[in-house]
Formats: sequence, C-alpha cells, structure tokens
Amino acid sequence: MPPSPRPSRLALLIALAVSLVTSILTIAPASAADPLLSQGKTATASSTEGGAFPASAAVDGNPGTRWSSGFADPQWIQVDLGVTANITQVVLNWEAAYGRAFQIQTSSNGSTWTPIYSTTTSTGGNQTLTVTGSGRYVRVYGTQRALQYGYSLWEFQVFGTTGTTPPDPDPGTERLLSYNKPGVASSSQSDVNCYECTPARAFDRDPASRWATSSTTGWVDPGWIYVDLGAVAQISRVVLQWDPAYARAFQIQTSNDAVNWTPIYSTTTGTGFKQTLTVSGSGRYVRMYGTQRSSAYGYSLWEFQVWGTGGAPNTPPPLPPDPRNPPQLVWSDEFNGAAGSKPDPAKWTIDTGTGPNNELEYYTNNNNASMNGSGSLVMEARREATPGSSCPGGTCQYTSHRMNTGGKFTFTYGRVEARVKVPKGNGLWPAFWMMGADFLTGRPWPYNGEIDIMEVLGKDTFTAYSTVHAPAYNGGGGIGAPYTLPGGADFASDYHVWAANWDSRGIVYTLDGRTVFTLSKDEVERTRGPWVFDHPFYLILNLAVGGDWPGPPDASTGFPKQMLVDYVRVYQ
Repeated sequence: MPPSPRPSRLALLIALAVSLVTSILTIAPASAADPLLSQGKTATASSTEGGAFPASAAVDGNPGTRWSSGFADPQWIQVDLGVTANITQVVLNWEAAYGRAFQIQTSSNGSTWTPIYSTTTSTGGNQTLTVTGSGRYVRVYGTQRALQYGYSLWEFQVFGTTGTTPPDPDPGTERLLSYNKPGVASSSQSDVNCYECTPARAFDRDPASRWATSSTTGWVDPGWIYVDLGAVAQISRVVLQWDPAYARAFQIQTSNDAVNWTPIYSTTTGTGFKQTLTVSGSGRYVRMYGTQRSSAYGYSLWEFQVWGTGGAPNTPPPLPPDPRNPPQLVWSDEFNGAAGSKPDPAKWTIDTGTGPNNELEYYTNNNNASMNGSGSLVMEARREATPGSSCPGGTCQYTSHRMNTGGKFTFTYGRVEARVKVPKGNGLWPAFWMMGADFLTGRPWPYNGEIDIMEVLGKDTFTAYSTVHAPAYNGGGGIGAPYTLPGGADFASDYHVWAANWDSRGIVYTLDGRTVFTLSKDEVERTRGPWVFDHPFYLILNLAVGGDWPGPPDASTGFPKQMLVDYVRVYQ
C-alpha cells in the first residue's frame, strides 16, 4: 500500500530549471588552503522539503542542487566526514531562504555538539567562514529563518585536515575499500527519471541510490565509472549491483594514474542484477568500462563495491545486528483499554486526510477508532461524506482510520506480528505493513522500502497477500505471494496472526505460525534488484476503502465495516 505519489513531473522540471539557472549564476567560493572534506560524504538533516531537496544535495559538489528544510525553527543539516578532522573553514552558499541566526557546530559522536561559529545577523548569499574546531561531524544549526520558508543551502562545504592515514590494524584482511571514495564517470544523469544519479551514489553503500549515464549524452558505448581508493590497493573482489540498464560486455580495470588502465576482468556475457567478481590486480583507481549496453539505455549501477587490502579506506557504518536468539518482546500494544478509549498517543500517530492509490476514504483524527473493552482495537469504515481534495468532486463519501508508529517507534530486524480479524465487503482493503523510516525525512517511496505483512481485499477474503516494494520492484511489480487458509476457510470469519520474521538474510512470512512466503535477500539481489530493507522501519495499520486494487464499494458492502486488532508485537 504505497504512500502519496512523488512530486509531479512539472514541479520537478521547474525545480531542475531553477537549479540550472542557479548553477550558471552561482559564483564559486574562494579556494581554501586546506582540502575539501565534505563532498560526497553522508549528510542528514532535521527535515526536508520533499524528496527533491535532500540533505545530500548540499554536499554533492553541484551548485545547482540544494537541501531545503521544513518551515519551522530550529532546523539543521550535518555531514559525517568519516574521520575526526581539524576544521578550518566552512563555506555556505545559501538559497534565498537563508538562516539569519545559526551556529556551526562540531561533534565527535553526532549527538554532543560544540559551537565553533555563531551569528544572529547573517545576510545569506555566499559565506566563507574561518573557524577553529575539530570533530567527525559538522553541523549548521539554524535558530531563526530569514523568511517564512525554511532553510536552504545550495552548498555546505567543510575544509580542514585529517592528518595522515592511520596504519591498517589488520593488513591481511579483505575489506570494503570504495566506501565514500570519490567517483568519476563518462557522464551522469540528473532529471525527473533519475534525480542526482551521480558517480558518488555507486560508492555510498546505499542500495536505493544509483549512478546512471546521462540521458542526453551518455546512452552510448563506451561508458565508464571509476573510483579513487586514495592509495594503491590489492583488489580481490568487485561487486556490481546493476540497474536494468546493465553492461553486456565490460571490463574491470585498474590504474595508478587514472590514465593508463590494466584489465583484471573481462566479459561479453554480462547478466546484470548482482555480480560478485573474484579478481586479482592492484591500483589506486578501479574502473568499470562498458563496451556493449544491454538495451537502448545507458549504464547504471546501484552499487559498485571494491574489496581488497591496502588503499585508504573509510570505515563504513556497522550493519545492524540480527535479532537475539531467543527473541525478546521489545514493543507491543495489547489494546486492552476501556471501551471507547483511543489508541495510545505515546505509541501511535493518527493519520488524517485522503489516502493514496485513488482510494475513496477520508482518514479522520481518531473518530473511527476505539477500544471495544474486550481486548481489541476497532477500526471502522463508515459511509459518511467528508471534504477531501483528492476525492471525486472534492468530497469523500467514506471515512476510516489509519495510524503509524513513525517518530515514536522504529526498528531494524525482528519478528513483527499482529492478530487481526478482517472485514468482508467489496471495496474494503485492510492492511498491516511497514515503511522505511527515511520516508519521514524526505526519501520518496519506493526508495525507502515497504514491507507489507498483511493485505486482504474485502471482495475476496479467502486470499491474503504479503509483499515487498523497492526501487527496482514496486506497485504491481512488487515481490510477493497470495496464500489461503487450510481447507479454504474465510479470513473474515475469525482472528488470525500475521507475522514477518525479518533479519539480514531476508524475510519469512507466517500465518498462524505456518510459513506462507519466504524472501531471500541473496536471491532477490541476483534476480530482481537491490535489497533496501536493512535499515529502520515503522509500523502502519489501516482500513482503506476503494482504490486501484480493490475497486470501489457497492450496495452489497454494507457499512459500517470493522477491522479488529487484538494486538501488535515486535520481538528482537
């Protein structure tokens, strides 16, 4: 059940046009004596104004892309330099929505901050600030906006020194050498179809971001991308996670000067998807050099990982640990409140407004949900007219309920289960599902990932569905399976326990303790595309009415209709 659609093509085209004009007019800041440390590094922010203005846009080296925040105080953007550095200069290239009062802060851990610059009389524009401080993280912390809008930066550049590369504590151990290292490509794409698909995206260990050759100049042969490892390395393995625009014929090449290249792997029968290549070679630079495209499009990689020894690697953030064994209950709602009481506001955020997917309901602020006094939450869909801009004629004919744990409880991996009794009736669409938590900070669907644990259509309550959605497989192309009850029983006749057992290897869906569908991360990467489910998610319960998949209700539906939830539990 995907969320509201991404910004319109017209809005994105306008934004791109503004970006182009700005990039032409922007004057580059004065050069610093010390190296630029922030470009291509991981950036996060307190908020973003939609998916077109992410925090990463302020550190990508492109003066035509920007980060923009929500319209409130305070707001911040921070960059993780990867190592502790001595900070000597910060350059801010503000958009018209600048910070009148702000601080530059540093931190060693991303949580405790020390101011190294402060102003309450900023005038915006291009600001080159001489500072003195140290830290791995550097933040712009705004406390007063100049306009009624948010804070917006075309560029946030941090200059300084990191000292010498520390000695490798275990020189014989293979490690990821390419993480957050500078990339260069024959061309790159940034338009409504592939926004900010720059070389850096292939080396960020983010499976939902990618590099692609330019749609205007790069859909030709040859096409290439290389990474600068920072020092000569011995290369033992290269991992490529291709977009459908993959190379049928390509080489992996190494070089010490980015001019003279030596092939260490060659194929004319590339298969796309995920390819793990065992190689042997050395060099500071490693290149994928494509000579035959698999389609009329260009070349595109979600991930280009170089493994080996030596180099000057950045240590990537640790991967999340698998759940403990045996698992322990870490969060639950048993819905044991008194009859008429409302969902616990410490656990749930109530969604209001019209639903996506051309649904027909209006989600009210708790008017359609309450405890029944017998241990269940009642989520009720009713036939009642309510103004709703997305509904036909500006009025929704149905009300219902949706709630989520976003901002209150998120988690990575575990056993997630709910005991639910679904309603029967044409046009009803009950669901128990999860969304990637970065959706709340501006990453658009489906790049954030979606895990549907239970969906049932009221017109066929003998079948249930479990599905995942990601950039390479979503909507009708999501990976999932329908399943039924033993003996062909009706789901609407009783409560059932739907669960997802989720860890670093994949997801196993169960119904009443019986496995109904298994997703292997390795298999998905080899056959469908990148796996984007190794990060925090939050829970959602809702009862939709109408929409593209279930179709509309009719006279036989018989409102009101109730979805009953006995409990929701998370074990880790």
